[in-house]
Amino acid sequence: MAPRSFEESLAVGGVHHRLGQLAGQYEGTTRLWFEPDRLADESPCRGTLRPVAGGRFLLHEYEGSFQGKPLSGMAFIAYHLDMDRYEVAWLDSFHTGTSLMFSTGAGPSPGLSVLGSYRAPEGPPWGWRTEIHQPGADGLIITHYNIPPEGQGPEAKAVEMVYRRVAAR
Repeated sequence: MAPRSFEESLAVGGVHHRLGQLAGQYEGTTRLWFEPDRLADESPCRGTLRPVAGGRFLLHEYEGSFQGKPLSGMAFIAYHLDMDRYEVAWLDSFHTGTSLMFSTGAGPSPGLSVLGSYRAPEGPPWGWRTEIHQPGADGLIITHYNIPPEGQGPEAKAVEMVYRRVAAR
């Protein structure tokens, strides 16, 4: 990565600048589905997004609960200038077990959409799509979708975090 390219990306309107605009402390609600259109849980959540490594990455740390049991997680969000794509490494105490999930997606765009996959106990891997959308200056929506193996049904919403900013970075 050429230093000038990164400096340009940090300038107003650049991808790294836009990622930095997401920084802050958030509170909201997490909804979880195990089956399409059947809400399994809804609970409060808190999260912090902050730039790390001089603004090269955005770290999302969050905590919440599922059926009253605590859970926590984090995601490193990157924009790889040379590859012209978003890259995310995600982990949590509920969905990913002891593994990291890596996802990538085309960019730049107003929102962020990345695609990864995970192994099911049996059969081929499933897809996992993550979208991050900022509907307003103090709102943030992070949505995850399950994508069954080919021929096993349509993708379905699995997790949705609807945040409101409570403090700037």
